[in-house]
Amino acid sequence: MKENKIYIHILLFAITFVTTLIAGMEWTTGKMGPYEVTDLVKALPYTLGILFFLSAHEFGHYFAAKYHKVKTTLPYYIPFPPLAGFLNFGTMGAVIKIKQRIPTNKAMFDIGVAGPIAGFVVSLGLLIYGFTHLPGREYILNIHPDFFSPEYNSNGISLAFGDTLLFDLLRYLFTNPSQFIPPMSEIYHYPFLCVGWFGLFVTALNMIPVGQLDGGHVVYSMFGLKNHEKIAAIFLILLLAFGVFGLVDVLLELNMNFGWSGWLLWSMILYFVIKVKHPPATYFEKLDPVRMTVGYISLIVFLLSFSPAPFVITF
Repeated sequence: MKENKIYIHILLFAITFVTTLIAGMEWTTGKMGPYEVTDLVKALPYTLGILFFLSAHEFGHYFAAKYHKVKTTLPYYIPFPPLAGFLNFGTMGAVIKIKQRIPTNKAMFDIGVAGPIAGFVVSLGLLIYGFTHLPGREYILNIHPDFFSPEYNSNGISLAFGDTLLFDLLRYLFTNPSQFIPPMSEIYHYPFLCVGWFGLFVTALNMIPVGQLDGGHVVYSMFGLKNHEKIAAIFLILLLAFGVFGLVDVLLELNMNFGWSGWLLWSMILYFVIKVKHPPATYFEKLDPVRMTVGYISLIVFLLSFSPAPFVITF
């Protein structure tokens, strides 16, 4: 790899570190600035956590590609600057660029599944740590002094992260009723829970079994082209339905909290940009039992991480 190319990756990583640090200060303090040094320190767990997750996911792809001798780039981290009115995690993720056609479905499977599995393990660890190290009520009161008053958030728009099967299960297993457990409308103030939730969301996005998403690679490699097309069509229709439900919910202010209008945009991107069908591999053969087992595990991970309404806005 040319030396100047490496500088691009380093520069993007450094910029993403800064933008995620700013986002971390916004999430953990509940304010848009100005910030103090103590705010920066509080934001570091968020920044390091989200970069750790993104790195695990992308280097999972990278090392799997290297194992199969498929040419690829190092991860490109994608910074997202703080913009007023935008939901800001400080990053739009990270990507690697495969520089040659993947020759076999086995290599395609390994490269596709390695990223989500690696990222999921990191998210799982962060969530377990977050739930087993929850701060007391004073933490949320430092951010929202009126949190426990009846008038809190009674006037205005409220944002909540959508629950998932795994998030709910971990909360049940690692917390107890005697402690303060933050509602989903406050999770983003807790850096380990916030990054862990974000990791599940990104994992679910990538594992949707459509086109050349990671989930598309996995399902195509496991079940073949025709079965992949059927499964991809079903999931695209489901995403469209979730998107319509979400849009109607917002426009009519029904507060059903089922569906998310963002799925409409994601469906359009899948259909027109990423494409629904998966291009065939040069050589296709039945996967061995170990790979099939890992594939089924990755699909379970997808179902456990997916939320029909990842972002819930109430008025």
